[in-house]
Amino acid sequence: MSKFFFRKIALLLTSLVMGIVLISGQVLLPAGSQSPGQTAIAATFPPVASPDGELSAGPAKLPPLPYAYTALGKAIDAETMKLHHDGHHASYVNNLNDALKEEPDLQKKSVEALLRDLNSVPENIRTKVGNNGGGHLNHTIFWQIMTPEGGGEPTGEIASEIKQTFGSFDQFKQQFNQAGGDRFGSGWVWLVRNSTGELQIVTTPNQDNPIMNGAYPIMGNDVWEHAYYLRYRNRRGEYLNNWWGVINWSEVNRRSQVSLQF
Repeated sequence: MSKFFFRKIALLLTSLVMGIVLISGQVLLPAGSQSPGQTAIAATFPPVASPDGELSAGPAKLPPLPYAYTALGKAIDAETMKLHHDGHHASYVNNLNDALKEEPDLQKKSVEALLRDLNSVPENIRTKVGNNGGGHLNHTIFWQIMTPEGGGEPTGEIASEIKQTFGSFDQFKQQFNQAGGDRFGSGWVWLVRNSTGELQIVTTPNQDNPIMNGAYPIMGNDVWEHAYYLRYRNRRGEYLNNWWGVINWSEVNRRSQVSLQF
């Protein structure tokens, strides 16, 4: 058969596929190509709040701390822990529920799904859902990746990948602290797996979560002043340094493995 025949068949197949896409009204986006708040159609995502599952939005619930308020004293004092969890995190949960109280369809979604597709949220509550849904998700992750028995250097697969990506754990730690210190105002510093499958240090403003920009959060530190000011005042750098003493590397490893599905 002639090359022309095969070329004609290829063109017909291409036209058929494009026709299906146009009829359905949907455009398939590769992972990572969507803009913030836009979801790739037919994509599947691993759980983000915990390797075991996502956060319900109907209604959102405040998770209990997995340790006592005093347990992370190497880095965070008991008064800050109580205020942070019982005050700030609880407020994000309550405000998210208030935003969604007239939206039964949105209540059926997970918090992660809402944050990935904020454009589907009515404009009059979009900012409130983004801020408070992000705050709920961020803090749920935060409590899990810390432990009284934490600290030291990473072990397992994440240790190897950190060394391969950043050169050494010390270099990774320095870059992470630098990014957290440079984050102007309120926000978070994260280790994420980006849309190309690589580890990357990023920061997000306010309560934005990396999934809003197509990345999977493996570990993150809260650099809002409420996370450290009672003990450290304006010494954010000291807080960042001490925080490494309570990191739960076992949980970080679990999150890293789940992120490979992203």
